[in-house]
Amino acid sequence: MFTPLFSMYLHFLSPSRNVVGTLCQRGVAGSKGRIKRQERRQRQQNLLDKIAGQVSSIKGQHWKEKKVIQYEALTDLGDKKDITIPLPHSYSPCYVEAAWYPWWVKLGFFKPEYKSHQPHDVLETFSLCIPPPNVTGSLHIGHALTVAIEDVLVRWKRMLGQKVLWVPGSDHAGIATQAVVEKRLWKEKGLLRHDLGREDFLKAVWKWKNEKGDEIYHQLRSLGASLDWDRNCFTMDNMFSRAVCEAFVRLYDDGLMYRRRRLVNWSCALRSAISDIEVESRQLLGKTFISVPGYERKIPFGILYHFAYYTEAEDDEITVATTRPETILGDTAVAVHPNDHRYLKFHGAKLRHPFTGQLIPVVTHGHVNPDFGTGAVKVTPAHSLIDFEIAQSLELPMVTVIGEDGRMTQNGGEWIQGVNRFDAREQILTALKEKGLYRGECEHTMVLPVCSRSGDVIEQLLKSQWFVNCEKMAQKALEASNVGNLKIIPSFHHKNWRNWLSNISDWCVSRQLWWGHQIPAYHVTVSKNLPNQSFSYDDEGFWVAAHNENEARKKAAKTLGRPEEDLYLKQDEDVLDTWFSSALFPFAMLGWPENTVDLKNFYPNSLLETGSDLLFFWVARMVMLGEHLTGQLPFREVFLHSMVRDAHGRKMSKSLGNVVDPLDVMKGISLEDMKKKLKNGNLDPRELKVAEAGLVKSFPHGIPECGTDALRFALCSYKVLGDDINLDVSTVITARHFCNKIWNGVKFTLSALEEGFSPVPIQNLNPHGPVDRWLLDQLRLLTEQCERRLEAYEFHGATGAMQTFWVQNYCDIYVEAVKPILKGKHVTDVKQVLYWGAEIFLRLLAPFMPFLSEELWQRLPSNTTNPSPSICVAEFPISGQMAHWVYPEEVQQFDFVQSVIRAVRSVRNVYHITKAQPEG
Repeated sequence: MFTPLFSMYLHFLSPSRNVVGTLCQRGVAGSKGRIKRQERRQRQQNLLDKIAGQVSSIKGQHWKEKKVIQYEALTDLGDKKDITIPLPHSYSPCYVEAAWYPWWVKLGFFKPEYKSHQPHDVLETFSLCIPPPNVTGSLHIGHALTVAIEDVLVRWKRMLGQKVLWVPGSDHAGIATQAVVEKRLWKEKGLLRHDLGREDFLKAVWKWKNEKGDEIYHQLRSLGASLDWDRNCFTMDNMFSRAVCEAFVRLYDDGLMYRRRRLVNWSCALRSAISDIEVESRQLLGKTFISVPGYERKIPFGILYHFAYYTEAEDDEITVATTRPETILGDTAVAVHPNDHRYLKFHGAKLRHPFTGQLIPVVTHGHVNPDFGTGAVKVTPAHSLIDFEIAQSLELPMVTVIGEDGRMTQNGGEWIQGVNRFDAREQILTALKEKGLYRGECEHTMVLPVCSRSGDVIEQLLKSQWFVNCEKMAQKALEASNVGNLKIIPSFHHKNWRNWLSNISDWCVSRQLWWGHQIPAYHVTVSKNLPNQSFSYDDEGFWVAAHNENEARKKAAKTLGRPEEDLYLKQDEDVLDTWFSSALFPFAMLGWPENTVDLKNFYPNSLLETGSDLLFFWVARMVMLGEHLTGQLPFREVFLHSMVRDAHGRKMSKSLGNVVDPLDVMKGISLEDMKKKLKNGNLDPRELKVAEAGLVKSFPHGIPECGTDALRFALCSYKVLGDDINLDVSTVITARHFCNKIWNGVKFTLSALEEGFSPVPIQNLNPHGPVDRWLLDQLRLLTEQCERRLEAYEFHGATGAMQTFWVQNYCDIYVEAVKPILKGKHVTDVKQVLYWGAEIFLRLLAPFMPFLSEELWQRLPSNTTNPSPSICVAEFPISGQMAHWVYPEEVQQFDFVQSVIRAVRSVRNVYHITKAQPEG
């Protein structure tokens, strides 16, 4: 039954036939169980061994330098690469990646309008925005994963004939950008921003942005991102600024934007408020020393200090416990739980403040935890959210004793005014001991709030700020996901989504910066010559939100019933949180609030793809503001990929020396150059020493040149829908070896086809040879699997299937099987199968490896099935076109042959049988 097919593969078994003969002569039957176990192990290891050799040996050896081959043809920028030049002997990323990207851009392949040139175009539209990277930043490995995933989806949809729009953009990054420019000003001119003034400082920022701001775009191009660059937007450009202003005004008019004097999360290092989700909660199990910006020494936290408050008559005392002794100067009461029997006698009593001498009350409140410390707590309303709530309910005074710069204010007394808060802590503890009021300390488990941007310990300060009332918008966002209008992938993120939206707090959007969107709100009073006649609807005065001062004046005059000329307006000097403008990206990038053609065609977006760490920072806010401002959800699906960690599962950090720069992986870098990059950073000497040790451990010989395609393919080979990704550079090296395998396989195919070859249409290809039929059946199955995996965002399944097909099925089996046949005369079917096997495979590969697939596909003979000028706009293989390549009999026969081969090889390995012929 299987004789013809079996005969075709006898050359694979030449050593094994000796094995069989030897075994027979020795009378060895073997153990079926042992053979099966060996067979399973062999299959599991076979593919990786063939692609990369032993990866474990790679890690311990010096990287073998690959010859860098340059593309030296004289090709003008944007012209098509010269493909008449013979392919180099071996794969070189430098050669392959040259010239293609400018040509793609020039011919408009990345624009949705190109769809009309594709003969296989369909009615569907696919649109998404790239998570806008900071204009100050450079690509990190998280960006690379985002770009790899999104570009795979975009290129796949484009090849399917859909109308595709992928919009590039960058974020003005208010805090980061201002910090960079301020450091530069100080370094170059010895100036602070206040020395320049706001207007001149903003000119300096724009100058820096115009000089350096496009670097991130060059890096995106180097990753092969097929973005529509003509639609690029920046969150501070005129169009986007108009959208930000409109959003603020609408929210204000709808009663969702309000101004209040409340406690906010304040970073003394940044001199700005930050939102709740920009605060990291660091769990401390006891006494812990932590580096705080502005202090040379580390500051101890996780300590509970005890001190006494004497009663008015000084005949008794209450001992209170606190982790913040520096705020004692702002105490306005001591609180106990109303049912705590230990303090019943103190209810209504007065205590004498140890530093001011003033009398403060003992109050009762249900917020007090009797099990915390002594059960009696100091109440500092201006520096604690719980104390603030207690003070509001009991109408206690609020005294601010720590200023915006982290120094003690005059409210604490002249003796300590101007002292840094944590230095003041030590002075206050010393003073308490001198007064005989110190009662000891103990280690304490606590949560320390830390600014995610600066590493500073958060200070709760009482400030007048703008807030967004999120409750109703959050409920609508929650309903959208509950009824299925918004799909979140993977689904396990739904629990966090529900919990956060159900317990959402109002969003503080004021930032005390100069770089950003100045808040379009104006404080209104009656003209200066009438100082006693101002209008005040609340403690904050009268404010109006408008697109400009003229509009604000008209609104205020109408509301107040005053002539415009009597009104004095002053715009709020603060700027809006960067995340506020980012939350508008899905529709602002399309021209909102104008009813543009792009807004009609591409909104809502088809998909939002980003890292799972941005679910609340960005995704939830986009959903809330998008639905409220446009009446539609900004996208139908949210796909959250895993976070990237180092090979040991640690978070990537410059201070650990384990950061992987994607450009270094693509271009290659020595260990010495990696150390130089570290030294040019902003690490302090202690961190630098640790980081250098981490580099030596993680990258003892640097990183070899792997290329863009290998990096993209390696990133997509991880399971991005599950747990964190532990990225090992050896995985990228393995992908580079796979690139070389593709290179060599296609080179062989090209040499086998010879000049004058003409491919037959797919529908007419129905070979008679069993091995030809088997390969086409495998090719059909590969196409089905790629379709299924891409639809489910299971990129690792697609990459694994492609590796298996090309390495095992195409190269190791089919190519080796047909080499003897190619020397004969009847080779028509073989050449057709070789051609279509390579051509279809390259089109399947194109979304993952755009440069390599283009380079090789352009060299293949053209065919009438895909007359496209570029593989990136060619038709993606569809399994339905290969429905006639179903050959179950040949597959069954071939599976049997392979099982025989594996079994015989296993027997040979088990019994250590050589090729030597038995004597006699």
